[in-house]
Amino acid sequence: MESEFAPKNYGTKQLFKNPVLEKLSRTHISIPLLIFVTFAIVLLYWSITHTSLSVWQTTTMFFLGVLAFTWVEYNVHRHFFHMRTFTALRKKIQYVAHGVHHEFPKDKDRLAMPPLLSVTIATILLLLFRLILGDFAFSFLPGFLVGYSGYLSVHYIVHAYQPPKNSFRSLWINHSKHHYKDGDFLFGVSSPLWDYIYGTMKEKKKSA
Repeated sequence: MESEFAPKNYGTKQLFKNPVLEKLSRTHISIPLLIFVTFAIVLLYWSITHTSLSVWQTTTMFFLGVLAFTWVEYNVHRHFFHMRTFTALRKKIQYVAHGVHHEFPKDKDRLAMPPLLSVTIATILLLLFRLILGDFAFSFLPGFLVGYSGYLSVHYIVHAYQPPKNSFRSLWINHSKHHYKDGDFLFGVSSPLWDYIYGTMKEKKKSA
């Protein structure tokens, strides 16, 4: 779904009239990164000291968690953040969740999930993965959270800094195309892997 708003390189947008809600909708990038990395370290420590998982099992589940996050990142970005807005409610949800970021892509306070929501989702994921994976959750979820932290870092520096002159430059180029050319392709931020797999690396030709 392409944004109906032209991207603005300066400024911000007030989403909530309530000053508390408005404050909670913003965060410095360091806060969620600290939350998720700390959460991941604590869970890995628990896995090592309180489960019978071997080193190779722990390592394998950790990297599976990282890979799983890249898939979730792609699908949430494509199907939730860019949902079709055929009702007023869906339009409002889409704008608050992601549309405001497309309108003000340089607003550094809205480049990451707010801390309260971050803690809530991390806790829900722990309960869900524990139910499904048992003790494997204590090494899978840290990988998932590290994957998310990597995504946050890439997303922040792509919007806050000029592209480097190395292989990572392609991430800047891809995300800039997503924001400034067509929001219906290039959904992977931290990796183009799933764009290649699902065929969204290149802009689709539009019928006249």
